[in-house]
Amino acid sequence: MEVRRVFHKLRTIARENFNEHFKGFFDGHGQVPTKGLNATQRFAEGAIFVYQLALWYRFENGLDLCIGLKAFLKAA
Repeated sequence: MEVRRVFHKLRTIARENFNEHFKGFFDGHGQVPTKGLNATQRFAEGAIFVYQLALWYRFENGLDLCIGLKAFLKAA
């Protein structure tokens, strides 16, 4: 039971760090620039897709995955 509690804590921390990181890249702290559920879902899926493409590109080219990622996404 204790191991399960430790893994749950680690997963929660990792998820919160990713959420904050992701919101920082795509200005997700405020309202999204869409109206309606479908448009908002499409915006979120598009943002995730762009984020994954950027990470894949940086991995394939041997670049650091975290350092300079926000500037890389803003320049694209």
